Amino acid sequence: MTPTATRRRSPNTRIKRGLAAGGALAAVTLLATGCLGLNTPNVDIPQGVPPGAGAAVPYLHINAPGRTADQLADWARPISAGTGIPLLAMEAYGNAAEIQRQQHPECGITWTTIAGIGSVESKNGTYHGAEIAADGHVSPPIRGVPLDGTGGNMSISASDGTTPAQAMGPFQFIPETWQRFGVDANGDGKADPDNIDDAALTAARYLCVSGGDLTSATGWVRAVRIYNNSDAYVREVASRANAFSVGVAY
Repeated sequence: MTPTATRRRSPNTRIKRGLAAGGALAAVTLLATGCLGLNTPNVDIPQGVPPGAGAAVPYLHINAPGRTADQLADWARPISAGTGIPLLAMEAYGNAAEIQRQQHPECGITWTTIAGIGSVESKNGTYHGAEIAADGHVSPPIRGVPLDGTGGNMSISASDGTTPAQAMGPFQFIPETWQRFGVDANGDGKADPDNIDDAALTAARYLCVSGGDLTSATGWVRAVRIYNNSDAYVREVASRANAFSVGVAY
């Protein structure tokens, strides 16, 4: 998940929508009839970038002890039920967005963008049967393919210099990126790429630093392309985020 690893394809990537000229998604509306995942009522799904913001995250006491994402259980529960995103993951996404809103309001990142990336990268922390514990820890650990230069991947060495690096955790961070941006978000004093709270906030920080103003189409696309420099990836994240913004499963 660095500019040097942008050819890596997420194991869960599916292409659904097309890019319009200029690299932004066409501002059209599609009608969901349950084909995106769970059975859903007919609902207009917004298109375009930035994706829809979804339900506003309640104010959080972001400096409270322990897992601050726990404060969002009531907010996250109906969204989780509609979108199929695990409750603990939804709490993590809302927590990350609200922390960024309070600390870096100029960024404007929303939980739907974080959820779109989490969905593509790891099925929201559930890839290959992984589960999310009450403290946000995801197990078994989710690891990407070795970045050894084969299969269209870049060649990136692990810290030992002898083995290929692998993307880590529910947001598939390359080790060197995690070392730079990784942050503790669940209150245990450790920045852990296998914890969905930590990974979601780290992803939000990385996107904000990379894109600047994510309320603009230019900033949003720039941020997501830094995460994975692929038109297909931008399309997929936007499609999922827009669906989630209106409570539709993808």
